[in-house]
Amino acid sequence: MKSPPRRTATDVSGVGAGRKTASAALRRARRAWACVHVDSSRSLVLAEEALALARAAADSRAEGWARLARGFHRLYFATPAQAGTELRAARCNFDQVSDRPGQLLADTLIARVMWRNGRVDAALRQVLAVRDEGLALLKDDQRGVLLNTIAGCYSAQGRSDQAFAYMYQALRGAGPTRGNGFDTVLHCNLSHEMLQIGDYEEGLRHVEAGLARYANMKNPRLHSVLTINRVICLTELGRAGEAAADIAALIAVPATGDGRGPMGSHFETLAIAALLAGDHNTGARLIGLAHAAAKSPAPEEAVELAVADALWSMAKGRLERARKQLLAVKTLAGTDKTAGLSLRVRCRYFQTLAELHQRRSLPGVARARADAQALEGLRRWQALHLAQGRLASQARYQAAALQTELLRLQHQLDATDEKRRSTERARAELAAANEQLEHKIAEVQALQAALREQATRDPLTGLFNRRHLNDALPAMLALARRDAQPLAVAVLDLDHFKAVNDQLGHDAGDQVLVAFAQLLASSSRKSDLVCRWGGEEFCLVMPRTDAAAGRRRVTALLRRWRSDAAQLLPQLPAPLSFSAGVTDSAGVSLSPQALLNAADGLLLQAKSAGRNRVLGAGIAGAATAVGSGATSLAE
Repeated sequence: MKSPPRRTATDVSGVGAGRKTASAALRRARRAWACVHVDSSRSLVLAEEALALARAAADSRAEGWARLARGFHRLYFATPAQAGTELRAARCNFDQVSDRPGQLLADTLIARVMWRNGRVDAALRQVLAVRDEGLALLKDDQRGVLLNTIAGCYSAQGRSDQAFAYMYQALRGAGPTRGNGFDTVLHCNLSHEMLQIGDYEEGLRHVEAGLARYANMKNPRLHSVLTINRVICLTELGRAGEAAADIAALIAVPATGDGRGPMGSHFETLAIAALLAGDHNTGARLIGLAHAAAKSPAPEEAVELAVADALWSMAKGRLERARKQLLAVKTLAGTDKTAGLSLRVRCRYFQTLAELHQRRSLPGVARARADAQALEGLRRWQALHLAQGRLASQARYQAAALQTELLRLQHQLDATDEKRRSTERARAELAAANEQLEHKIAEVQALQAALREQATRDPLTGLFNRRHLNDALPAMLALARRDAQPLAVAVLDLDHFKAVNDQLGHDAGDQVLVAFAQLLASSSRKSDLVCRWGGEEFCLVMPRTDAAAGRRRVTALLRRWRSDAAQLLPQLPAPLSFSAGVTDSAGVSLSPQALLNAADGLLLQAKSAGRNRVLGAGIAGAATAVGSGATSLAE
């Protein structure tokens, strides 16, 4: 019997020269995937080359990855149908070689095709079905694609709270070094989501972050979307004049694979910005381009185009024509559940309608009717702003103050309508209410920025809080499972802390908590997670650490705390100590709460055994005590 041939560095499969070519095809296909965001044209060239090599070598794995990269490209530079054909073919290739990461990515991108075709609920079900497995198997930008697809489905459903959660989770894992430009995509998508909830300042911040990251990339489609988002942010902030350079640049980008691709042109959006900035010539040109491109416009495009037409007519003094142009889409804009129509565009529509009726010069009863129509438009505009406020609250921006102020202003406007005695008084009161509303929105947006920073930090110690622990621990546990590494969790509780508060006061108690938090932070690794769990309890999460190693680390902390606390806090009547329980993820299901409960149970045993000690054990093992008595420690 002959011995099998030896494998060389290039002949990784040990099947001969043909497999050398297949290996080269796979490497090229991987490179194509790596630059789908960084350099879209280069990605397509590499994918085509890899596909030719893979077919020649009958390498299904390489062919699958080449088709995956080409299908991703077609999602943005072709049609959903073309992308779907390519991605389903890639899925078949991966099935032939049981390439599970490839299968997961293909399923994820097929879900994006379904979402683009309006089948949002079905797309979400498909991608949620592979979420947990994908988080365990996929890495870096591949995980980001999975999380971002889930976020996009939730966004399409109007569930911004879920969309933000998944986008920020993707952003944490798709950094500049290993994300292959995907962080730029996420900044773009976050800015879009901010537009949906009316947080235009925060949206502009994400746009600028995305454009800064784009400096070394070559993806005209991505750059165009970022730039369009900046135009929208500036327009909604009343700074349309600052968008002139962006508008000119976007007009010059061709609708080809070398440009923005056959995506929505947004000429109507740019036209509105130009007209509000007073650039009527550019506005008129863009309206012409929008009408030429709008063969069967989507609801959002149709409403924005009608607003652009009306603004142009108003600029020319043709108010009756502007009124007819707006009324032509009033039913579409006034429907709350029109698919694909954002709150932002509906707000713009009713604001324009109200301004039009205010400008119409009519006698007597007709004037009063026009004022009532203007008030109705302003009411609808305000009601839509309330809806944006609710979205922001659901997205953890805690903008309840905005809702309260909007309701109060609505009641004021209702009272004003009843008391109106003349046309001039009604117009003045409407203008005052509008100015007050804009001022309150600005105040709430500033409050949102401060609340975002406070959401995950304990204000006394500066450590992460329990909310952040609950958000971060599932991902850390999934990562440990994927890498087959232990994850240790320790729960620590300061001994006799109530006595400190009772004898020396709460200021001294706060001083003890701050000193202990500083000790934990300075003694932890960058990969560790240190949280204040509540009161005098703290939690330490230690990746790549088992219960025995975690117990040794916490024991060293106990020794140091007893030594340092006596010097830092000499006014305390007795030496300080703590009790702790340490466990690890060995044998635990994917439940973060199981880890926390196990560590907390060991902590309670340590308390019952006399405090000043550390108990440690794996979930399936017996507890081991470290430390005994009140004044001494022993291994």
